[in-house]
Amino acid sequence: MELRSNFPSTSALAVTRRAQWVSLGISPDDLDRPKVAIVNTSNDLAACFAHLDPIVAVLKEELRGLGLLPFEVRTAAPSDFITSAGRGGRYILPSRDLIANDIETMVEGAQLDAMICLSSCDKTTPGHLMAAGRLNIPTVVVPCGYQHSGLADGDGGDVEEIFFEAAKQSVGGAIDPALIDLADTAIRGPGVCAGLATANSMHMCAEAMGMAVAGSAPVRANSDRMWDGVRRAARALAGMIEQDIRPRQIITAGSITNAARLMLAVGGSVNTIKHLQAVAEESGVEVDVWETYRTLGRETPTLCSIRPNGPYLTEDLEDAGGAATVLRELLPLLDGDQLTVEGVTLAERLADAPRADGTIVRTLDEPASTTPAIVVLRGSLAGEGAVAKRPIPDPGPRTFRGPARVFHSREEGVEAIADGKIKPGDVAIIRGIGLVGGPAMGMISAFVFALDARDLGESVAVITDGQTSGLVNHGIVIGEVSPEAATGGPLGLVEDGDLIDIDLATGTVDLLVEPDVLAGRTPFEPRSDVDTHGLLDQYRAVVRPLACGAVLCSRAPGLPRQEVTR
Repeated sequence: MELRSNFPSTSALAVTRRAQWVSLGISPDDLDRPKVAIVNTSNDLAACFAHLDPIVAVLKEELRGLGLLPFEVRTAAPSDFITSAGRGGRYILPSRDLIANDIETMVEGAQLDAMICLSSCDKTTPGHLMAAGRLNIPTVVVPCGYQHSGLADGDGGDVEEIFFEAAKQSVGGAIDPALIDLADTAIRGPGVCAGLATANSMHMCAEAMGMAVAGSAPVRANSDRMWDGVRRAARALAGMIEQDIRPRQIITAGSITNAARLMLAVGGSVNTIKHLQAVAEESGVEVDVWETYRTLGRETPTLCSIRPNGPYLTEDLEDAGGAATVLRELLPLLDGDQLTVEGVTLAERLADAPRADGTIVRTLDEPASTTPAIVVLRGSLAGEGAVAKRPIPDPGPRTFRGPARVFHSREEGVEAIADGKIKPGDVAIIRGIGLVGGPAMGMISAFVFALDARDLGESVAVITDGQTSGLVNHGIVIGEVSPEAATGGPLGLVEDGDLIDIDLATGTVDLLVEPDVLAGRTPFEPRSDVDTHGLLDQYRAVVRPLACGAVLCSRAPGLPRQEVTR
């Protein structure tokens, strides 16, 4: 591989870089080596990132031993449980693209040759994959593991359980002191939250796509398996540099479809849809991920029932072989010819994966369920798509028809619940909080918890152009409706009393109002009282629709724009 980092030794750039790097203790003899960015997302705000700095130290030693010259760089890194406090959690989704931009600034600006990315909490993995596709230099993603919890020890809860219970109790006022005590022992080690939420889901997606080494997700943080994955990732990166293997050879329509198939088989986070679409956009890949989930969901058996979808722990899934075992079972449905960071095909590396045990990971012949846990819907209310999450197996019901009750914030909706204005059979609409209207997709999980607190969770359907937690999987809750109300979507024209029809089996969500009636209604006007100065204003101005993954760029560098077709 020709090294872009090596400028003519007598050029001004080379001499200046030599002055900087020699002053840092780098030998002049090493300056011609391949230069590798170790992308670290460490900070002191959450347990998700607490163990990453020691990984950097090990990687530096490994990479130097392989003849490479490592440089640590850092990026923004949010935790949904911590950095969701400001402005209604609206910094969370924009941080994904901020991470990709941070990487571009540091790695492209310095003209480094390759990168190895330490992926932890929810938005770090998609941000890393987006940057890999954008920069197209040899890259390996390292899933850095999930945290040990009281639930796994059998004498407490985990952070997700604490979050949901606290949210429900807060609807009625004070939180039970016993729950506060439980919170003190819920997290017993570093790493991401232990359930099959966005972080573990995206770690598994990276492996399915071939951008992480085999058998690296899910993995206990700081375990022997994690450290083995770290060292194998360093060796894989050295091989990519030697063979000049680039991310756009790995990130293809086939590998993205493989990741989608895996997510459907394990009932992963709904957030993986927009993140995989964003990775495709940044990599110049023409694939409609929303339609991929919608189509494959009807033909992909669900092989696992992992919390929060079912009774088993992520630890159980790891011990049963993790993503590699599920992928091996799915291989007849996958594109096994896709290239991976090890330089072999997906099928070749799955040959050594453990076989399904038939309990934690079920077989294609005897799945846990034949109805999808991730349901993508389209229809007259969501022409570009919407998504619902269901438990495994799904007890139903899978259809719902009722009159709309329209709200413009989660707070307005929660107040209506408290006042008894939402009745069984209603379809609660919370609109104007999408990518542009929010901006950055407001979170309505508190509204769903308030419904549960009043025993309305199963008898009231919810539809929003905002988002819910990827862990909400009961009742009929449909999020991320696109096009959103603020950009002229039909959700903005819904009035109280309009009939809404939902069918999860056919994947449809329809507004039962005649087109000529809708045409006579006043266009939706977004709220003007939302504080959005700074980053959020910038985001609102440039974000593209969910059909394009909510990315901020118009095209991948050096590639023609490929429009999403329906």
